[in-house]
Amino acid sequence: MLQFLYFLSMARIIGVANQKGGVGKTTTTLNLGAALHKEGKLVLLVDLDPQAALSTSLESAPRGAEKTVYDVLLSRTAATRVVRRTSAGPDVIPANIDLAAAEVELMAEMGRERILAEALETVRDRYDFILIDCPPSLGLLTINALVASRDVIIPLQSEYLAMRGLGLLLKTVERIRAKLNRDLEVAGILMTMYNGRTLHAQEVLEEVRGSFGRKVFPMVVKTSLRLKEAPAAGLSILDYAPNHETARAYRALAKELLK
Repeated sequence: MLQFLYFLSMARIIGVANQKGGVGKTTTTLNLGAALHKEGKLVLLVDLDPQAALSTSLESAPRGAEKTVYDVLLSRTAATRVVRRTSAGPDVIPANIDLAAAEVELMAEMGRERILAEALETVRDRYDFILIDCPPSLGLLTINALVASRDVIIPLQSEYLAMRGLGLLLKTVERIRAKLNRDLEVAGILMTMYNGRTLHAQEVLEEVRGSFGRKVFPMVVKTSLRLKEAPAAGLSILDYAPNHETARAYRALAKELLK
């Protein structure tokens, strides 16, 4: 019974992944994290992208000698020493450009695919959710995120070319489940940058839903100028424009995960 209660108290770790860039991974990590926070959950965001867009959006871009996720992965700095508070609500483990060298440096490490998973064990009992913003690749950083995660959310731009790479990502998830993390599941595919006024977007949405059924979340994230403006203000869309339809979509996604 005590062991059961222990696992109940551990954070649910979710990787937000797609090897294609510009599909809404960072946007989803930030706004889903904010939505879960507003539902009363304790949330940690992990910036695993060397571009550090998530850290910058949260006004948490490290300066000087400040520790980042790079230090967690390479020097085994305790994750607890790197966590930073943000005005958006969730905490963050930030990144910077140093992370670009991590994949090469990690190749010589024993158990290199599990380093992030081991690091997050030190903070899992402090949060309800940990969301990992993955880089736009299927390299070692993304593999670390998926090995650490219980679920993966796949943001998918509502365009044909973005859809073509989905099969490769799903095969990668299957391989990781078979060899490294048998608990990994696809929580869902989130259609992003949707413009319902175009026939192309409508057809892509219909095809994805027809092919993947219940694996596609019912809500869609539409193309929105407000959504692009919010990070410049250091805010989530839920704080920048709380009544906007995109804010409603991320609140709906949070409620879906809480079912």
